[in-house]
Amino acid sequence: MIRLHVAGDLAEGAPVDITPEQARYLLTVMRRGVGDELLLFNGRHGEWRARIAEAGRRGCRVQAVERTRVQTTGPDLELVAALVKRARLETIVEKAAELGAARVRLAVTRRTQADHTNVARLQAIAVEAAEQTGRLDVPEVAPPQPLERLLDDWAHGRALVFCDEAGVAPAVLEALKGIGRNTPAAVLIGPEGGFAPEERARLISLPYVTAVSLGPRILRADTAAVAALTLWQAAAGDWRDGLPPSI
Repeated sequence: MIRLHVAGDLAEGAPVDITPEQARYLLTVMRRGVGDELLLFNGRHGEWRARIAEAGRRGCRVQAVERTRVQTTGPDLELVAALVKRARLETIVEKAAELGAARVRLAVTRRTQADHTNVARLQAIAVEAAEQTGRLDVPEVAPPQPLERLLDDWAHGRALVFCDEAGVAPAVLEALKGIGRNTPAAVLIGPEGGFAPEERARLISLPYVTAVSLGPRILRADTAAVAALTLWQAAAGDWRDGLPPSI
């Protein structure tokens, strides 16, 4: 069934505003019409079965019918990714959404090749990935900021898993044993040229940082992001539902 993210509130019998792009997708691309059903979610009210109530050249009107899933939240996990080339960055955002990251924060490092990106496009990619994967929320994509400022403003109590390709760090699964399952966390992936020595020195000096190794091979940024998020989910995330909360 088609699944769309909407901004408005969801309640039984309530009309739901959808964007012109979503209306065009439903009516023209997917060839849906009056009476056809779809699923809606907004990140607040769970998932709802809805029905197309009206359809025409100017768009369509959708009405919520019944809730199919109550709202739940995933792990408080962020991905902090240094800016890389557009195609790889888009892959990183897409896979972060698929793998359950709650937020994607973009960092500008000493070796970053660019200091800006199309955040609106990245957010749209995150929305589409959330629609496809069945999650009940959409990860936020934050605008880029210098790594130094990001570390200066780091939230108290959030662990930072630093994927360190230059040092001698413990394997990620071993290192994650020191981070509790319910601990807010973030995974940090560097740029294509790696972190500068002064950046790495600062990172490993911070008390909330855990340096980890992703194995014996140098991974591209998008591969490293997928690998790190996958291993974190396997060790400490909601892939372990039903198991004890500590690892």
